[in-house]
Amino acid sequence: MNANTLIELGIGIIILIGTILGFLSAIGFIRLPDVYNRAHALSKSSTLGVLFVLLGTFLFFLFVEDYFSIKLFLGIFFVFLTSPVSSHVICRSAYRAQVPLAKESVRDDLKEVLEKA
Repeated sequence: MNANTLIELGIGIIILIGTILGFLSAIGFIRLPDVYNRAHALSKSSTLGVLFVLLGTFLFFLFVEDYFSIKLFLGIFFVFLTSPVSSHVICRSAYRAQVPLAKESVRDDLKEVLEKA
């Protein structure tokens, strides 16, 4: 095995991890009970899944093709920046629209903070 084959194998594993995380995100979206838990599953695992796939693609172009892709680099940056923030805003607006928590929820920390304000 030469170095190029090992690099391609590592890149393939990184992309495979990204696809598995994306699949787990879809399962979490289907299985979880309320909008807050679903948003958590979608923001965390799908963000990581997309980041791993983009990172694997970025590394492939960088090491195998000897091409630095600024578009992939910016894509990684903006997905990492915008996905958690948008999920937080969606959950916050759902809470302010009084979407109920799941029956399995133990406590509501935000209720006390909003009552004080």
